[in-house]
Amino acid sequence: MRRRALKLLLAAAVVWIGWDVAHAQAASEPAAALAAPVLYTTHCAACHGAQRTGAMGPALLPESLERLRPAEARKVIAQGRPATQMAGFADKLSAAEIDALAAWVYQPVNPAPAWSEADIRASREETPGAAKLPAKPVWRADPMNLFVVVEGGDHHVSLVDGDRFEVIHRFASRYALHGGPKFTPDGRYVFFGSRDGWITKYDLWNLTVVAEVRAGLNMRNIAVSGDGRWVMAANYLPKTVALFDAELKLVKTIPAQTLDGKQASRVSAVYDAAPRHSFVVAMKDIPEVWEISYDPKAEPIHDGYVHDYKMGEAIATPGFLNPRRTVLDEPLDDFFFDQGYRHLLGATRPKADGQGASAQVVNLDIRRKVADLPIAGMPHLGSGITFGWNGTTVLASPNLKGGAIDVIDMKTWKPVKTIPTPGPGFFMRSHEATPYAWTDSMMSPTAKDTLTLIDKATLSPVATIREPGKTLAHVEFTKDGRYALASVWELDGALVVYDARTLKEVKRLPMSKPVGKYNVWNKITRSEGTSH
Repeated sequence: MRRRALKLLLAAAVVWIGWDVAHAQAASEPAAALAAPVLYTTHCAACHGAQRTGAMGPALLPESLERLRPAEARKVIAQGRPATQMAGFADKLSAAEIDALAAWVYQPVNPAPAWSEADIRASREETPGAAKLPAKPVWRADPMNLFVVVEGGDHHVSLVDGDRFEVIHRFASRYALHGGPKFTPDGRYVFFGSRDGWITKYDLWNLTVVAEVRAGLNMRNIAVSGDGRWVMAANYLPKTVALFDAELKLVKTIPAQTLDGKQASRVSAVYDAAPRHSFVVAMKDIPEVWEISYDPKAEPIHDGYVHDYKMGEAIATPGFLNPRRTVLDEPLDDFFFDQGYRHLLGATRPKADGQGASAQVVNLDIRRKVADLPIAGMPHLGSGITFGWNGTTVLASPNLKGGAIDVIDMKTWKPVKTIPTPGPGFFMRSHEATPYAWTDSMMSPTAKDTLTLIDKATLSPVATIREPGKTLAHVEFTKDGRYALASVWELDGALVVYDARTLKEVKRLPMSKPVGKYNVWNKITRSEGTSH
């Protein structure tokens, strides 16, 4: 009996201790949550800014962390980030404190941080003497067949010789480059935009940063004018577009709002419409498309009705560097253009009431919708391509939700064919010198390791290339279209070079999550097989 009583006493003690520990842990979690702002001030503010707007480290705002999953955020706080100054805090913070801190940085800052024109100008830095560097490459390779490869895994950029497929140079970039780098017409300079608002001008020929400026706190992308004189940034926060000259000196900001000023919008993207000498701006929250001309001879802008020009009513706004508005029925996102940039093809996003996405065609000359595009699912028009087919020009667009490529006749805006793929994809690429269009299925959990090749003459799948168990995506071609480069989209990833005719692997360069690669020639000549 005594032994049994002792066992019962020990069991009760274990239960009590377990309850006590669990109770203490549960009590510590809300305490840690309450302490999150203090933890941030103590351990994070010096690098990421008192308002989480970024300093030496990137911004930690909900808008800036859209693509970083909370589990990954907790891992970064605990273990740090390799090849950066971000140290791990697992030895300083408890698991509950790390969880609370990770959750807190996903909450909006209150009051919302501001970023004024004075802030933009104060942020600008330039490299002394960069303007006097020689106007020729310091390396030996074809500067027109150079690839700029963005490595998202450790936030670096590699410059790859497109003939020998060797890395010429590798350098650290800002955190989370977004929207693709943009080149000047001569291919010498490249501009990078980061999610937390930084624009970097880099001299590819002399391998150095020329200047940097922070255009906003959360930026979607940048565009460089066809003449290389202007740079424009599209901001989510603040809700503006920011215009710079080629030296990244601020010219002006334009609030992204309706004409009456009653509604503001995040700016989804800005595009250079070189044949029109203008920028085209996509709005996230208001049903407008803007065109901002950088032609000094642009016609004046008349907003509203003109009753009598002799009386001075509806006084015109100068057409140079001011927005000309196209008012639509709903906001458009994710643009594509025909080669002459007369027509804009835009997609809507799924509605809160359950209605799906749609797509439409807007004529920028008459400033109104002229057709609906019969594309189901969630078309990713921004990664579409055009090519000649049966005497017409067609658009082929991947789909973020459907496992198919939609082909549209760009004369009639009617569907030509829907081409099945193993799963939904993000990128589609081709080249004038190849008979195939290459598309990934990276949005598919089961087919993300597969590239599908489509014959542009028959509009039929003819081959697949796989990287089993990995994510294989984002193809870009060499200047002559002879080789296709694809990304193994992993931290221990690679840049894989394929012969575009035999489809055989030619070379493999280890890289850290090479999220995108961009051929100078294809970009500055606006190849029909790549995004612009």
